[in-house]
Amino acid sequence: MGLMPAFPKSFESTQKLNNTDTIIVEKHVPGKPHKGKVLAAIQPHNDDIALFAGGTVAKLISEGYTGYLIRTSNDDHAGQGATVGEVIQNNERDNQRAAKALGLQKVYDLGYRNHRMDNISIQELRGRLIFLFRLLKVDTIITYDPWGHYEENPDHYITAMAVESARWMAGGRLDYPEHFEAGLAPHTARERYYFARGPQLVNRIVETTQTIDRKIEANAVIVTQGPGGEAGARLRDSLSKEGKHLPILGNDDQTANRKYIEHFVLDIDSQRMRGVPSDKEIGKPYGLDWAERFHYIGHEPSKLKDYIEEHAVSK
Repeated sequence: MGLMPAFPKSFESTQKLNNTDTIIVEKHVPGKPHKGKVLAAIQPHNDDIALFAGGTVAKLISEGYTGYLIRTSNDDHAGQGATVGEVIQNNERDNQRAAKALGLQKVYDLGYRNHRMDNISIQELRGRLIFLFRLLKVDTIITYDPWGHYEENPDHYITAMAVESARWMAGGRLDYPEHFEAGLAPHTARERYYFARGPQLVNRIVETTQTIDRKIEANAVIVTQGPGGEAGARLRDSLSKEGKHLPILGNDDQTANRKYIEHFVLDIDSQRMRGVPSDKEIGKPYGLDWAERFHYIGHEPSKLKDYIEEHAVSK
């Protein structure tokens, strides 16, 4: 069964999935229909949002959202001849640059050890997220799907589970009541865009044709890790040493990096590099040039008021 769409019908089209579920196709909306709303893009590592949801984040920001980026790990893996401290600093820099490319206003780095988040107190992470959801008054969350299947990375599934439980608990008064003495109030994010690397329920396709350039830029500025960064320039140089040239990569490093992301990371070699189908292939069945896919959960309005209006009688 399809979930309640968050936007007016004029903003969307629908298509049946497996004869039971409805796919919502969310397209770009002109103007600022989401002005005053807040989104939190939450990722374990600095390339997750850029790789899987960068186009959607940029789209929603362009439509009026104020956005924040929350990174749960510190990406402290050593490599490329750098010390662990240098890698952490480089990833912090990349994280800030990716947030700027997508139009996000501020970054919160929570700093847990990379690939070790299954060893932390999930209650501690949940509590920190509850505080941020209440502080920022988050309306919409974009992160990994807590119900996604076959996810190998513990940072991904621990973050996803903590986000979902924190979102639910942030709306009540039973948990962390000291927050209220500090001036915060219960607040629940009503909308969730959940992505996954493996099989998942997909009920929303978001067109990203208008924001694909910003998604490419966000992946290009993450140079410390990830499949994007400066990989295009490295491939171009490697081919040049062999006396070869790929015209698709252009004639300079900047062009090579962005074209590599556009044509290989997000399209031709997407399944190997990201574990998800090409953004072009996702959009093709719906007549879209570029798109991202999500397990979307929106606000379910109460039917009680309508029932009362229809059935209540005077005493």
